[in-house]
Amino acid sequence: MYDLIIKGNNILTPDGLQQAAVLVKDGRIHAIQTDLPDNASSIVDIGDKVLMPGITDPHVHINEPGRTDWEGFDTATRAAIAGGITTLVDMPLNSSPVTTTVQALEQKLSAAAAQLHADCGFWGGVIPGNENEIEPLINKGVQGFKAFLTHSGIDEFPNVTAADLEKVMPIIARYDLPLLVHCELMEEGQPAFAQDNKRSHRQYMASRPQTWEQAAIDLMIRLCEKHRCRVHIVHLSAADAIENIIAAKEKGLPITVETAQHYLYFNGEEVPDGNTSFKCAPPIRERENNQQLWEALKAGVIDFVATDHSPSPPELKELESGDFTTAWGGISSLQLALPALWTAGRSRDVTLPQIARWLCEQPAILAGVQNRKGKIAAGYDADFVVWDPDRLFTVHAETLFHKHKLTPYVNETLYGVVEQTYIRGVKVFDQGNFTSLYQGKTILRGKG
Repeated sequence: MYDLIIKGNNILTPDGLQQAAVLVKDGRIHAIQTDLPDNASSIVDIGDKVLMPGITDPHVHINEPGRTDWEGFDTATRAAIAGGITTLVDMPLNSSPVTTTVQALEQKLSAAAAQLHADCGFWGGVIPGNENEIEPLINKGVQGFKAFLTHSGIDEFPNVTAADLEKVMPIIARYDLPLLVHCELMEEGQPAFAQDNKRSHRQYMASRPQTWEQAAIDLMIRLCEKHRCRVHIVHLSAADAIENIIAAKEKGLPITVETAQHYLYFNGEEVPDGNTSFKCAPPIRERENNQQLWEALKAGVIDFVATDHSPSPPELKELESGDFTTAWGGISSLQLALPALWTAGRSRDVTLPQIARWLCEQPAILAGVQNRKGKIAAGYDADFVVWDPDRLFTVHAETLFHKHKLTPYVNETLYGVVEQTYIRGVKVFDQGNFTSLYQGKTILRGKG
């Protein structure tokens, strides 16, 4: 007897959309077949709605412990399952302490333990001087590591230099884990851009030019080639860097790339001056640049899309002054990962299998859970999202479940309504309501 059977006309399997039934037993997918078993019970018929694997978002700043007033495991993972995200990986900042030691990771695990509504893994952090913590963090179960090449915005998480990375990349490579890198690097001797109109988004774009990303990515390509350490470039916004990324991949270097929904949905020309809800780093760039990001994503040069959900208390966004030079840089969008990408992709002939590849399959590989997550296939966790790709909704702050509702997506009308979310065969979200909370588990590499 099966615990759950979901049947429908648009089951998104690795072979594409199928009319099929998905049979679930003991939290895993037992089989996918075209006919129902004779003793079928507990059947959910989703008709023409899409059944997709639960989404994996490997770039989320949950901020707990220490800055739970910014976000927290409870609110972040509620927003996640409301958006069809069943697995996420927490960044090593902006919590306090930052996750650069085993002791800090243990504090984070303790904070998360009783609050998770989605499965959650953890990245360790690389900062100057913590090379002796890398192997212990690996043994404790982190999924990989994150480093910044420019100031992170958090003083406890300073940026690294090439010399720092030379120390840690051989260790990370030995365990075949990824090193995630925020790639912005100011060229030596380059004067800082003087932003005379602090409310100008165009000037803010100019203050963090594409050349910063190019210089950082070129450095990481060289170090990747030297150490054969897996390098993952987070939130790519600079299309000018794509050519060198293509060359590196053609050489067989273990480099992967993500971009974020906001670089694909919004365009810099349309950001109103003073509207600091749009501030992020790297910045949202011009329409022509972002069209090139789309082309690279569709060509497989950019591997997937992740939110970089980075919330803060509204007062840190400097909404009254509209000052892009002092506002916190980060966009809250965790719950909108699917509809934002789908809405922007519809006009570009994006297919549902592509959406599943960019939000489910490829992110699961980076997170190291590709044997359990990211596909509707036998043996995988029964993590699903049921959604309607043709249904429109308008984003209202009161319908968002992350702690602070400030986001540039408010009042945007999007395609793609998440109707139900399942984790290991348990329905956790249904038509706007949470139906079974606290189903999430911590994910630790090598710990089962």
